[in-house]
Amino acid sequence: MELTLNSSSSLIKRKDAKSSRNQESSSNNMTFAKMRPPTYQFQAKNSVKEMKFTHEKTYSPENETTERFEKLHVLSYPHPKSDSSVPVFVMLPLDTVTMSGHLNKPRAMNASLMALKGAGVEGVMVDAWWGLVEKDGPMKYNWDGYAELIQMVQRHGLKLQVVMSFHQCGGNVGDSCSIPLPPWVLEEVSKNPDLVYTDKSGRRNPEYISLGCDSVPVLRGRTPIQVYSDFMRSFRDRFDNYIGGVIAEIQVGMGPCGELRYPSYPESNGTWRFPGIGEFQCYDKYMKSSLQAYAESIGKTNWGTSGPHDAGEYKNLPEETEFFRRDGTWNSEYGKFFMEWYSGKLLEHGDQLLSSAKGIFQGSGAKLSGKVAGIHWHYNTRSHAAELTAGYYNTRNHDGYLPIAKMFNKHGVVLNFTCMEMKDGEQPEHANCSPEGLVKQVQNATRQAGTDLAGENALERYDSSAFGQVVATNRSDSGNGLTAFTYLRMNKRLFEGQNWQQLVEFVKNMKEGGHGRRLSEEDTTGSDLYVGFVKGRIAENVEEAALV
Repeated sequence: MELTLNSSSSLIKRKDAKSSRNQESSSNNMTFAKMRPPTYQFQAKNSVKEMKFTHEKTYSPENETTERFEKLHVLSYPHPKSDSSVPVFVMLPLDTVTMSGHLNKPRAMNASLMALKGAGVEGVMVDAWWGLVEKDGPMKYNWDGYAELIQMVQRHGLKLQVVMSFHQCGGNVGDSCSIPLPPWVLEEVSKNPDLVYTDKSGRRNPEYISLGCDSVPVLRGRTPIQVYSDFMRSFRDRFDNYIGGVIAEIQVGMGPCGELRYPSYPESNGTWRFPGIGEFQCYDKYMKSSLQAYAESIGKTNWGTSGPHDAGEYKNLPEETEFFRRDGTWNSEYGKFFMEWYSGKLLEHGDQLLSSAKGIFQGSGAKLSGKVAGIHWHYNTRSHAAELTAGYYNTRNHDGYLPIAKMFNKHGVVLNFTCMEMKDGEQPEHANCSPEGLVKQVQNATRQAGTDLAGENALERYDSSAFGQVVATNRSDSGNGLTAFTYLRMNKRLFEGQNWQQLVEFVKNMKEGGHGRRLSEEDTTGSDLYVGFVKGRIAENVEEAALV
């Protein structure tokens, strides 16, 4: 007996091998009614783009006005048009690889990958956890569980996006398991608590090593950037034969949740709750030293003694603080000074990591990407408080995303942005949210910078409204379309009847550039690609795929 797929939208059926072989030909020919063949493909590309990047006073790459940067990866997603085909990936569970280093529930994973392949998805995404792979000691890497997964993904003809996850898993939205930083790293943190981000109250956050010590040899003789680089180099050496093939993309984690940001809104222990403004994370000794040096360099020594004293607390609203209120300190000379430094440090961190990744994976054939958080609450206020505390210097009169997009473009890296599924009208009025306005701004920034844009949904959604919003965003003429979309996340609920149907239709629509039609309610084509089949047979065959 073996597991086979009866059609591209059906779930798993049990058939004997002979029956499976007999039906293989007809099954492969099943298509959605009037569905155009997907136009997405990997293409050889060797283009050179010129980038001029500036960040006032704090960040200036060498030879920024004259240096030309090559798009160095042989394989890339085609540059999108608003109506072009967009490949859809699906995130795997956070605990896809166990703490012991083995593939978790391989039988269920195999069944799930078969179902996803049948649904037409391009591939899957997995976190390569620093806390799992290098947990036994410095430069002692265990990639065995990931090797098993990569081979399984390859057998199913899918592609893989691998995230270099240098952050802790646990304590944030959607975290269903706990994977701390490597024990030997936490041992160093216990000796020197300033290695992790710290708020003005002295609260330490162990999610991610503070970028303030990026260039200091604090991890047993290596700097954090060196440690991250060695990790990526180990991955390259172990999977060299797969990178550029089944491993189509490598996403470089650059902060909490893998996002280029500060951990300004931690949910653990009730520290923050939506729609709080969060807090600046600049109070470890390395960040304080950097702030002081920057203040002295511009002749404002007294500004470097501390971060803003009037910025409130995690759960405050902007108007409850002097710094973030409508005409607050954020718009003063001091506020501009502080935000230039704070956001500039984040840009410098991203630049160092992406520069290292570019050097390691150059010529491998894999696309590089990085993720930026969709912080949409208080977007409709003048100060954009929640974005500021996260390190995005984006206000009513200052574009915080164009410098990030230019930095990504410098390294030929795709900018992956979240909250693509959200609508303004779904948000609480008091939070002054505008996820749609934020996404449009990022679309325009990436278009202006010449940077490819990919997307994710921020929260688990299975409804047609959320999927429809992603399709509409991709088709918008306001900025870049998407080169790829990664759906969060594969779990038991995804394989439930209506949810699965919505995913199949979404994948179809994205392949057709947003012009797809809903599945028929009846069997009009002689295939199993109609709603009645999905509803009628899913309960019988979903259990094995849904055990993830």
